[in-house]
Parts: sequence; structure tokens; C-alpha cells
Amino acid sequence: MSNQVVHTPNAPKPAGPYSQARIAGNTIYVAGQGPIDPKTGKVVIGTIQEQTTLTFENIKAILEAGGFRMSDVVKVTAYLTDLADFGEYNEIYKKYFTEPYPARATVGCQLPMHTFIEVDCIAVRD
Repeated sequence: MSNQVVHTPNAPKPAGPYSQARIAGNTIYVAGQGPIDPKTGKVVIGTIQEQTTLTFENIKAILEAGGFRMSDVVKVTAYLTDLADFGEYNEIYKKYFTEPYPARATVGCQLPMHTFIEVDCIAVRD
């Protein structure tokens, strides 16, 4: 069984002692990602739609670096600073995932640096 670290310059560098993702067997565990521009390392201040789009683009880059696709995602956890943003988040979410949708949880929380969203996920390839 393989157990490897995934790193890509196409997603933000980890801000602490963690990996962008880890692969164990045929499963990838993607660390929480937010609206950080991978080129500058800075948070993109914008709308919930803009931040959600960048967050999913960062996740997509990590998945692809590990040999996975968005369609391989089976579980998503989203953290929103304002649960009133759920509708806008959901509209962007549906641009990245199609049926059968991943299992999902959404949690209201405080996030640093003016971010409205953070997302982690698990993907499995056949």
C-alpha cells in the first residue's frame, strides 16, 4: 500500500506543519484549502463566490497532482464563517461536482485572514 505526500505549486503552500494531501492506497486526503492565491500566497479578498471558486480550484490542483479527479471525491467538509452564505456556496459547489454528489457536511466557524470558506475532502479512485 502506498503512502505518499502530494505537493503541487499550483495550490497554496501549507501554512503550518501539514501536507497539501496524503495518498494512502487508492484514497487521497486533501487538507483544508481556502481562497489563497498559490502564486502570491495571499488570501484573495472577495465575495463568497470568488473565494469558493478559488478554494475549489486549489483542491482540484491538488487532486490532479495526486492523479485524482473531482469526480473521485466521496466526502467534502466545508467550513463557512457565515452560514447565510450557504446558498452562494452551494451554487459554486454544483459547478465542481455532479451526481452522484459526494457525502457532505457544512460547519459554521471562525476562519483567519478574512476568509469566508475552507474545504477539505477525501477522494477514492477505482
